[in-house]
Amino acid sequence: MQSFSSNKFILPTILLAFVLVVGTSGYTIIEEWKIFDSLYMTIITLSTVGFHEIAPLSAQGKAFTMGLIFLGLGVVGYAINTGVRVIFEGEIKAVFGRRKLKKTLDSLKDHYIVCGYGRMGKVICNEFKAKRVPFVVVEKEYQVEHDTVEDFIIAYGDATKDEHLKRVGIERAKGLISVLDSDAQNLYVVLSAKGLKEELFIVARASEEGTERKLIRAGANKVVSPYYIGGLRIAHTILKPTVVDFLELTAKTGNMEIQIEEVLVEEGSLLADKSIKDADARAKNGVIIVALKKKGGKILFNPIDHTRIEVGDKVAVIGEPEHFNQLEKLARGKNVRRPADEAVN
Repeated sequence: MQSFSSNKFILPTILLAFVLVVGTSGYTIIEEWKIFDSLYMTIITLSTVGFHEIAPLSAQGKAFTMGLIFLGLGVVGYAINTGVRVIFEGEIKAVFGRRKLKKTLDSLKDHYIVCGYGRMGKVICNEFKAKRVPFVVVEKEYQVEHDTVEDFIIAYGDATKDEHLKRVGIERAKGLISVLDSDAQNLYVVLSAKGLKEELFIVARASEEGTERKLIRAGANKVVSPYYIGGLRIAHTILKPTVVDFLELTAKTGNMEIQIEEVLVEEGSLLADKSIKDADARAKNGVIIVALKKKGGKILFNPIDHTRIEVGDKVAVIGEPEHFNQLEKLARGKNVRRPADEAVN
């Protein structure tokens, strides 16, 4: 979308208005013409169209006209030059901006698509950015001056339409999050996304009761109700304040004291085929295993010592941030390397 500041036109407009006032006032005083006739004479003089004067000029009038021509031509030339430069620079920037955006979108792979850049969308984007997760935002309303906000991309368009989801590489995407304003819009996005890529992992927002079941039937893997979660958090803040403080501490991005993270156990990992006791994550890596999600989806909270860790399992741990990298290296396969910004579902 083309965008340029109107401030660049303020000075040329003021100068043009000043010249018109000076010319009109000068002819009215010197030649004693009517104001409209003086304005007409000023305009035809500045435009150099070659029309005849409305009446013969006096010597003072001719001298004033010569001065007005020199002054007016400079101002008009400056105004025209400014207008042309702003328009053409805007067009050139828009063309190169669209090409750069298309090239960036075409290069995305294993990324997440965030539909909606409202209050929830901004929180999601900040979390993804902090974790270096590749993602792109689809937003209908033009909110910012450029398509690139800091170091993530906003592609403007209607997320409910297939062509816009294809534009942001849904065929190559790893997941999609729909947090649009209405449940109906989120339902359309889920239907469109599932039709374009059936195996895509989709998380959707639900505001009204009963919408969750519809979104799941439409193809959403997970549905989040912010009002329900917010209500529970408020109630727990009163009933279980210490628990809430602990959860907020572990979930806060950038917290240097303690966090909860998860790692995927890959083929060839040093953790594979070991029991919780043998892995001894607390002694070796300074973290505590609090949950184990099996490949089939079953979640084991506080798994017992003889629980076996298998390839494809996801291990949830709690500890200091600097210790997570050590555990993640153990979870990776010996000969497998993956980008630092790859995320685990």
